[in-house]
Amino acid sequence: MNRRLNPVPAFASEAEERTFWETRDSADYVGWSKAQRIVLPNLKPTTNTISLRLPQHLLDAIKAAANARDVPFQSLIKIWLQERVEHK
Repeated sequence: MNRRLNPVPAFASEAEERTFWETRDSADYVGWSKAQRIVLPNLKPTTNTISLRLPQHLLDAIKAAANARDVPFQSLIKIWLQERVEHK
């Protein structure tokens, strides 16, 4: 089915464009049947900040291990967590 698409108007600002798309269906303006998937390899995953309470001796041991590897201790914790999740 070939349906006629509406032209996308020119916008004076990003806020105006945001308001426009919040109130309209993009399928009326874009031919999604011809869309192709793309890969964006340089995007970083979204991260969330957490608070983690550790005994001082454990934190000291982690910091010592990180120092021996010449990496920040928080990065080492993330590496260890990722390895553990993948190992499961």
